[in-house]
Amino acid sequence: MAMQRIFHSGFRRQITLALAGGLLAGWPAFSGEPQEDGRTQAYEKMALYARVLEQVRESYVEEDKLTYQDLVYGSLKGMLSSLDEYSQFLLPDEYDAMVDDTNGRFGGIGVVIGLKDGQLTVIAPMEDTPGFLAGLLPGDRFIEIDGESTEQMDFSDSVKRMRGSPGTKIALKIYRPKTREVKEMEITRANIEVPSVKDAELIEEGIGYLRLTQFDEMTGPVLRKTLKELRSEGMQALIIDLRNNPGGLLSSAVEVCDLFMKRDMEIVSTRGRDGTATQTFLARSGQDVQEYPMILLVNGGSASASEIFGGAMQDHQRAILVGERTYGKGSVQSVIKMDDGSAVRVTTAYYYTPKERLIHKKGIEPDIVVPMAPEEWGRILLARSRPKLAEAEEWEKELKNTEDIQLKRAVDILKGITIFQAQSGEPGVVVTRGP
Repeated sequence: MAMQRIFHSGFRRQITLALAGGLLAGWPAFSGEPQEDGRTQAYEKMALYARVLEQVRESYVEEDKLTYQDLVYGSLKGMLSSLDEYSQFLLPDEYDAMVDDTNGRFGGIGVVIGLKDGQLTVIAPMEDTPGFLAGLLPGDRFIEIDGESTEQMDFSDSVKRMRGSPGTKIALKIYRPKTREVKEMEITRANIEVPSVKDAELIEEGIGYLRLTQFDEMTGPVLRKTLKELRSEGMQALIIDLRNNPGGLLSSAVEVCDLFMKRDMEIVSTRGRDGTATQTFLARSGQDVQEYPMILLVNGGSASASEIFGGAMQDHQRAILVGERTYGKGSVQSVIKMDDGSAVRVTTAYYYTPKERLIHKKGIEPDIVVPMAPEEWGRILLARSRPKLAEAEEWEKELKNTEDIQLKRAVDILKGITIFQAQSGEPGVVVTRGP
């Protein structure tokens, strides 16, 4: 026993020096403190970490949980999650799952989730997926996953639990704040492949409509093709529906803005912790810019890249926003892959619109507010998906009188604009929004 203690004591000193020394080598480049004070503080805190690590290994009752990998991975998860709800330490399989997400292919129930007020919350269900068809709505809070409380559940662990092989089932208990209801549901997982451009059509003479469900690698090219087809059918004004669009790739949002904004117009900028702009994204194309009147429909499920697109279009008075305030997810996460396949996902900046409006936790306020309960929006989407519902006949009566008041308002606005243009001979969009 004495030899064992001597071994641990010696190893503890070695790991303390190794950890502290590795940090100290790069410390002055990242610290605003005097160099000597920064080194002293770094050494003390890394020495404390090493002492706690070895104390846990010596004392904890369950030996199978005490590998260095498990303890270090666990502490790194705690470190990143203590910063904000979007920073994470990703295990190798979690990093691979994140890559699959950006490619739009994964197995699960088809909902985008996040932490809101510390609780696991639905940001938006993806249309036509098992979660959507089961009736999950933006704002729903998960109480249990497969009978286990989510109260102490790690965010990445909850995501992992919702994924799984197609055909397998998951039991969920959710709380709906709007109605104060607790609901239980069993959902069968499926392969999730979400088309990002949907429902393109002329809904009134000269008025086109389409939905963007997310911003992925194919959104820009598919949207460009879709707009060309609508123009060939006589489109003179356009409604883009961003409701429940949880976002996606920044590069995709920039590519979509390129279709409607002139070259060198600012789309979005990022600012780091010193408050200065670290990067500014500008419209790049300048070719075949679409200049017809436009309306963007938004709601509380419109987040991230949706807010970047909507904020840029609003600030440049290129489109009128109709609906409700957006979610307010406007932070930049940088992902750094480690040698062992794990990765650090850390918030490094915030997004600002061209008029320097902060998106994060504030959202984008529409020009024209048209309230709609999440349940009503869910009913509208279900009405559109009736042919895909197994219980289509049962839904028919309930959904018969469902009306999309936000879309109706958007159509009325565009009709007024086109009438004004026809009478005045003035082209382009009419926006009366103040500075």
